[in-house]
Amino acid sequence: MNSCKESKAMADFEETRYIKITQRLKYDHEFFLSMTQTVKQGDAVKVFYNGYFDDKVVFDSNIGKEPLIIKVGEGKLLKKFEDALIGMKEKDEKDIRIEAVQGYGMSREELFIEIPQDKLPREAPLKKGIVLTLVSPRGQRIFAKIEDIKEKTVVLDLNHPLAGKTLNFHIIVEAFA
Repeated sequence: MNSCKESKAMADFEETRYIKITQRLKYDHEFFLSMTQTVKQGDAVKVFYNGYFDDKVVFDSNIGKEPLIIKVGEGKLLKKFEDALIGMKEKDEKDIRIEAVQGYGMSREELFIEIPQDKLPREAPLKKGIVLTLVSPRGQRIFAKIEDIKEKTVVLDLNHPLAGKTLNFHIIVEAFA
């Protein structure tokens, strides 16, 4: 009778040990993959970034916040930013520079428009440098910076706020999502 209990206890012990070893191997395998897997097109990754100009002034950052989840190749971010992720591994860091023409383009003269002041919403502050949010006839939001104020008109800059600027990014791949 004792040997039957001992056999059962031994079998339970071996099964528990097998499960623990299997779990450990699975963990080790996942850890190994996470450290050797490189980002490729179609991968979803969690990214931290710090965007700054050449003078080191930060224009955007998610450091200390939630990571940005990116599906590489979807085209939702600047192409050069997404391309920089390819080949990176978990916890890798990289610095990239995006010239204006590869980022938001150069500032275009045709996107400076002059409109009568009375066409702006009454509550809109008339101050040079202020960015207004306008709504197109199709409901699309348009950002317009007041470039100049004349006697009866206002000159608006409809270029992207980062147009004409060289952008630098420090990128950290936190994890695969």
